[in-house]
Amino acid sequence: MLLRLRVSLPDRPGGLGQVAKALGALGADILQVTVLEREAGRAVDDFTVSWPAPVTTEEARERLSALPGVRVEGVWPTKEVPGSALDYDLLMHVASEPARGFATLVDALPGLCGAEWSLAVADGVVRHASHAAPASFDLPEPPPRAVARDAEKLRLMLLPVVTAGLHVVVARADGPDFHRAEVERAARIVDVVSKLAARA
Repeated sequence: MLLRLRVSLPDRPGGLGQVAKALGALGADILQVTVLEREAGRAVDDFTVSWPAPVTTEEARERLSALPGVRVEGVWPTKEVPGSALDYDLLMHVASEPARGFATLVDALPGLCGAEWSLAVADGVVRHASHAAPASFDLPEPPPRAVARDAEKLRLMLLPVVTAGLHVVVARADGPDFHRAEVERAARIVDVVSKLAARA
């Protein structure tokens, strides 16, 4: 099974190696590491790992949390394939068929963001929805810029598309809040898609 783990650790030589060694001892195969943040002597990293069935996510959390200075911010299943260029693939699909730009974007965002579903909503109506997305969605006070918010057991990423008069919503039920690096990346992708779609 593929999992993502978000870990906050001391930003010092050997810190990352310590976490990698603990994951190896649990039998996890590290497929990708993404540094989300390095501030005030700490780093926040996302690990994508291939996880052996006998180890539970709670056991992984406990083992990693036992390391000095390490905090586990989240462990959740993912479908993203490390090393693939999903964002580039998405943009190529949109460039080749810009009229379907937002539908293609909404279908791709859960895999790009380690989320369960996404949708595009305008004037209270869902215009496009990925697999597992609800048929209707009440947008909580539309923000003027991309933000992350919590709502009823969901972590949301709200991405306005002013030129199209809609908001793209990405939802994660498991795992931590969306990190600002995730929000910024998704906002850039949405911006490019909106420019490509406007040419249709």
